[in-house]
Amino acid sequence: MAATPSNMLALGTKAPNFRLLDTVSGKKLSYDDIKGKNGTVVMFICNHCPYVLHVNGEIVKIANEYLPKGIGFVAISSNDVENYPQDAPELMTEQAKRVGYPFPYLYDETQEVAKAYKAACTPDFYVFDKDNQLVYRGRLDESTPKNNQPLTGKDLRKALDFLLEGKIIPDNEQKPSIGCNIKWKEPPNINLQKIDFK
Repeated sequence: MAATPSNMLALGTKAPNFRLLDTVSGKKLSYDDIKGKNGTVVMFICNHCPYVLHVNGEIVKIANEYLPKGIGFVAISSNDVENYPQDAPELMTEQAKRVGYPFPYLYDETQEVAKAYKAACTPDFYVFDKDNQLVYRGRLDESTPKNNQPLTGKDLRKALDFLLEGKIIPDNEQKPSIGCNIKWKEPPNINLQKIDFK
């Protein structure tokens, strides 16, 4: 499996807006629809990546813990489903129900949203504050499928705890996520000028 690190979008970046199909509810949802009053977690994941399968349970735990604290959560899959049919929207629906995602699971068919967030891998995590400014990006924790490190979600948990306490983790203490590369369409001809930043 390919090991690709996060691009580490600049802190302070305004959350790029989106309007994407939620494969669970069948509705189109925007950033405003999913944002939390105290902050928002945007995750790029997919159905089949071993790195995502490794952390799915912990993602669900964290979301269930922090949703009542006013943190919004959303997962987005941007993979090319023509070449990777296991990531097709109908299978996203099945995956969300099987794993028990307590958040929307959106399908980024054009891949414009992944490019706006400069997402590189699955999983890739972004935390925005209540003003939609990026305060954390990178990994869930140091655990990967083969490194035998405990899966705790400690890096993302720390970012969320700091956010709720009005503190920010310094840039030099934020570590990139590692995962499978996003499966880009060919050619990836995306016009980022069309993206509406919040």
